[in-house]
Amino acid sequence: MDILTILRQDYAKFPLDQNYLIYAEDVYFQDPLTQFRGLKRYRKTIDFIKTWFQSPQLELDEIDRVEQLITTRWSLSWTTPLPWHPRIEITGTSEMLLNDLELIISHIDYWDCSPLDVLKQHFKLIDN
Repeated sequence: MDILTILRQDYAKFPLDQNYLIYAEDVYFQDPLTQFRGLKRYRKTIDFIKTWFQSPQLELDEIDRVEQLITTRWSLSWTTPLPWHPRIEITGTSEMLLNDLELIISHIDYWDCSPLDVLKQHFKLIDN
């Protein structure tokens, strides 16, 4: 199975049952909130999402590969476990760089909004 097929499957079932065999052991990850290196930490990040995000949904809008670079466009939404249960939405892109073994060595997420905009979504007024 090729890596684009695996990524499509991972996006569809995110954050459950992710295929970590496509990542290098020292994979680099970055998004607007954090950056780190290592598959162990990457798995912990996904486990955090599974534990604290309610009804997460990751929609894959586009996926493309040019040589060793995979780019995606996606929409992520979840319900935050606050008493008023706000539904949060982020759109963005990812760039994943592959090594010669076809393993992801770098995964960088770019959001279409700022982290402050995401925080504000938790406190927006609800129209009744």
